[in-house]
Amino acid sequence: KMTLPLALVALISAFGSSFQYGYNVSVINSPAPYMQDFYNRTYLDRTGMPMDSSFQTLLWSLTVSMFPLGGLFGSLMVWPMVNNCGRKGTLLINNLFSIAAAILMGTSELAKTFEVIILSRVVMGIFAGLASNVVPMFLGEMSPKNLRGAIGVVPQLFITIGILAAQILGLNNILGNAEGWPVLLGLTGIPSLIQLLTLPFFPESPRYLLIQKGNEEQARRALQRLRGWEDVDDEIQEMYQEDRSEKEEGQFSVLSLFTFRGLRWQLISIIIMMAGQQLSGVNGVFYYADRIFESAGVQSSSIQYVTVSIGAINVVMTLLAVFIVESLGRRILLLAGFLLCSASCAILTLALNLQTTVSWMSYLSIVCVIAYIIGHAIGPSPIPAVMITEMFLQSSRPAAFMVGGSVHWLSNFTVGLVFLYMEAGLGPYSFLIFCAICIATMLYIFFVVPETKNKTFMEINRIMAKRNKVEVQESKELKDSYPLGKQEEKKALSSSE
Repeated sequence: KMTLPLALVALISAFGSSFQYGYNVSVINSPAPYMQDFYNRTYLDRTGMPMDSSFQTLLWSLTVSMFPLGGLFGSLMVWPMVNNCGRKGTLLINNLFSIAAAILMGTSELAKTFEVIILSRVVMGIFAGLASNVVPMFLGEMSPKNLRGAIGVVPQLFITIGILAAQILGLNNILGNAEGWPVLLGLTGIPSLIQLLTLPFFPESPRYLLIQKGNEEQARRALQRLRGWEDVDDEIQEMYQEDRSEKEEGQFSVLSLFTFRGLRWQLISIIIMMAGQQLSGVNGVFYYADRIFESAGVQSSSIQYVTVSIGAINVVMTLLAVFIVESLGRRILLLAGFLLCSASCAILTLALNLQTTVSWMSYLSIVCVIAYIIGHAIGPSPIPAVMITEMFLQSSRPAAFMVGGSVHWLSNFTVGLVFLYMEAGLGPYSFLIFCAICIATMLYIFFVVPETKNKTFMEINRIMAKRNKVEVQESKELKDSYPLGKQEEKKALSSSE
């Protein structure tokens, strides 16, 4: 069952970390013209010359793209940090990046420096890169197996809430104006501050305490607090079993993850799911949305409200995923999500091509955008991070998150960089490329990725071991270790009596 400490730790870590990732993804969209104007004025004050337009374009693309680049750096720090500082420790240290960046961005106008904004976007990216990997790992390791999917979707839910919050606060009559934008950028420090003050009162991941720190007493106490009952022997036992089956392999580095045959299909699966998630064109659709609405005859003054309503749909659908992921399972949501996305992209291509000749096509394109966002929100956005937690055991999980995170941010950066050129060269046909990527990812998931709901990490490992053709040694290890587990339990019971 869901206990109060488990619910609170999920909310605090998702609000303090994931929320800000979403917030910073979309925070610079609305105030862009005012920020560019500030860049211009500052440059004029310094040099006495106006900034030429190509230099301004360069500075603005840097402002936008430094965030995913920082995200890549953040992902590369996941493995060493979670192994040395723990999951909770990493989240607490990570808040310092966000608070520093928030102060710098909030004061950039007073200090008359735009370089600081670009630097802060890198720092904020590092924060987001760590947060987007550590929060799902932390929550996945804390959750009981029957709630792991639902709690695993919570970080993605808070990412969408962050995007929506930035869209609402970025409205022209709130903070998306010439006076308000430094405040809009600086607000990002507040969730970090709240997390820094509250998270220390909650336990570290029990799996980390037992398997990596070897401290059964602390792990038992953490589990008892998270589960709300005293008898946690079964889970402790399962962790020992996992620990034993991994002893021969030791801690995985990223390099050994790529060369180890027993994890081959898990690794290929997360690379394909993470790349498919970003290369399926979700950023392109968000980017294109304004223009699609404009061509459909929505007044330009109302477009920002339409964008906010799309953000709201995104939140509602991700919230729905939290409730249905345990009943329907991961596979169905991934397959249905990618199917809906690919259909939307295909129809959108048609609608954009015909909108000058057929009057109602522009409305069809709006429907396609909404359908695409619903599809992405129920499967491709939230589920891949849940799957990384589930498909890897304790020793390989940090390295797997580092690989998955790096693929995520590299793909995100690539779409941001290439999409403008694709759109200039191919126009509406660029959505056919996204359609093809969605279909390819969907086929891969259909043929390779197993259903993981309600299974222990060891059970999932056995399913994947068959696919990796290493089941013989795996099952022998488990047979050897299981009786030992029972003896230890008896010993523990007799000593407690």
